[in-house]
Amino acid sequence: MLILKTINEIEQMKVSSRIAAEVLKRLEKEITPGISTGELDKIAESFISQRGGTPSFKGYRGYPASICSSINEEVVHGIPGQRKLKEGDLLKIDVGVFKDGFHGDVTESYAVGTISPEAKILKEITEKSLYAGISKVLEGNRIGDISSAIQHCAESNGYTVVKDFTGHGIGRSLHEDPQVTNFGKPGTGLRLKDGMVFCIEPMLNAGSADVEILKDRWTVVTKDRNLSAHFEHTIAVVDGKAEILTRL
Repeated sequence: MLILKTINEIEQMKVSSRIAAEVLKRLEKEITPGISTGELDKIAESFISQRGGTPSFKGYRGYPASICSSINEEVVHGIPGQRKLKEGDLLKIDVGVFKDGFHGDVTESYAVGTISPEAKILKEITEKSLYAGISKVLEGNRIGDISSAIQHCAESNGYTVVKDFTGHGIGRSLHEDPQVTNFGKPGTGLRLKDGMVFCIEPMLNAGSADVEILKDRWTVVTKDRNLSAHFEHTIAVVDGKAEILTRL
């Protein structure tokens, strides 16, 4: 069921979304070789608490941490722990914040020290594909226009899009309708209208689009163990166009 938000509700969502974006800004200072993903998780949880929010992910369907930290071939949902970052790693951090009844959700990919040219280009194209999708958020367009723009950006640059995991609506629940895939045909799917709020989150792979879930039942990796990158913003449709709630 599609839940349209009022202007006041979108203003409330800006608060949780801004905190989520600020968490990434805070963690960015700490992303250096030698720090563990578990340490990053503790910093994030403390920051969210100080801002009066709670982590959206912790406890969600049993997930044990406040952020997802996925490295290199890990696509999404990597669980923070004792693993330490190494020079050249491509780290993806996904964070959600719940405050005053609403969630905000954002992801960024980070270079740990100096990364390979291949990783750098993958990272850049994944972010570019996010904004290609956002550019199609116009009242009267359809979800398929967003999905198609992401897919075209990815595939025209030699990358594949993950099809098993998608963007999603967001609001009082972390995951709502509509589903926003990273592949599709223009002119198909739900028509966009004011009050819709959803997350656009392209996941691009350097090799095959195929993924699998590890034995921890959370961490998603590329089946061929090639690199993957991930970016995400929470978007509201306001006055017929996109407003990025998770951009500082």
